[in-house]
Amino acid sequence: MQRTQVAIIGAGPAGLLLGQLLHKAGIDNIILEARDRAYVEARIRAGVLEQGTVDILRDLGVSERLDREGLVHPGVFVALNGRRRHIDMQRMTGKSVTVYGQTEVTKDLIEARLKTGRPLIFEAHHVSIRDIDGKTPRVRYDVDGGTSQEIVCDVVAGCDGFHGISRPTFPEDSLTVYERVYPFAWLGILSESPPAADELIYARHRRGFALFSMRSPTVTRNYLQCRPDEDLDDWPDDRIWEELRTRLVDPKGESIKEGRIFDKSVLPMRSFVLEPMRHGRLFLAGDAAHIVPPTGAKGLNLAASDVYYLAEAITGYYSSGGESALDAYSDRALSRVWKAQRFSWWMTSMLHPAPDGDPFDNRVRSAELDYVMSSEAAIHSLAENYVGLPF
Repeated sequence: MQRTQVAIIGAGPAGLLLGQLLHKAGIDNIILEARDRAYVEARIRAGVLEQGTVDILRDLGVSERLDREGLVHPGVFVALNGRRRHIDMQRMTGKSVTVYGQTEVTKDLIEARLKTGRPLIFEAHHVSIRDIDGKTPRVRYDVDGGTSQEIVCDVVAGCDGFHGISRPTFPEDSLTVYERVYPFAWLGILSESPPAADELIYARHRRGFALFSMRSPTVTRNYLQCRPDEDLDDWPDDRIWEELRTRLVDPKGESIKEGRIFDKSVLPMRSFVLEPMRHGRLFLAGDAAHIVPPTGAKGLNLAASDVYYLAEAITGYYSSGGESALDAYSDRALSRVWKAQRFSWWMTSMLHPAPDGDPFDNRVRSAELDYVMSSEAAIHSLAENYVGLPF
């Protein structure tokens, strides 16, 4: 049997970041991860970091490679049928965003974790969480060979994603689920091609949404609105490049530079929130508690704010011996979660022609983007939310 203060389920960015925050506060913790290290480090996810997320990583001393390789973007472009408007977020808010892949954040956090000497256990199988209504919850898991282990702790942090075991541990009658599934998805590609624009381009076109993005000076990340049940075999490379040029109104390839496509995937679009984010001594953070459509670039950043609040709550619990800090966590985190959900829903609705919407609905969506592109007040609101609301 192992004894620790906090058991963290999941070694994605949320769990690893929480582990570093607790380590800095002198709070003992163990991280369990069902997959092996190579799998965790290879997962392709988000790539836009809010200023607040970057600040946390810097404060923890985990930003050396981020500061060297991350692409700082002071603004973004929005486009409507080829007409573009630049949003100078730095001028409007004093903040910027940084393009740095979640895969790279995870690698950096794993390296930082290993340097602490605190346990990081990969391939922890058949994890179960017990006794969450008491003061000493228990986490059981198997390691290779079938040997069972048990951790006794004060707090369990469920950071194991939407499909993890933490959320199903909640009693069904203790939670409320809010969910919306969108009638479209994103076809995402990674290509070996240099970005031809310095900043992201969010484009609405009558044929569908498109996003020009990047991961590094040599790798481009682009997206196209598609059906949720899209067959990737129906999207050969030539069709993808042609559709990107059409939707970005770039027939000469000035914003789209072709290169070898080495990854294709379909990303479903959904909004999901679980309330509350805590039951007994089990606390959820990141995708275990909420999912946002990727249009607003909030997924990883919400995970960062969740664990920022959770680390403060746990630190407050140990410093005061009272429950008030833990009791406040869910409401505090959800306040920011719902603001990010609102922004992500708004961006998604505005930028995507609805395949099942009536003509009036689609004209209103288009008019909304037209208004944003012509209004300083609306542009400022978009910029304020995009760079991230204060923690």
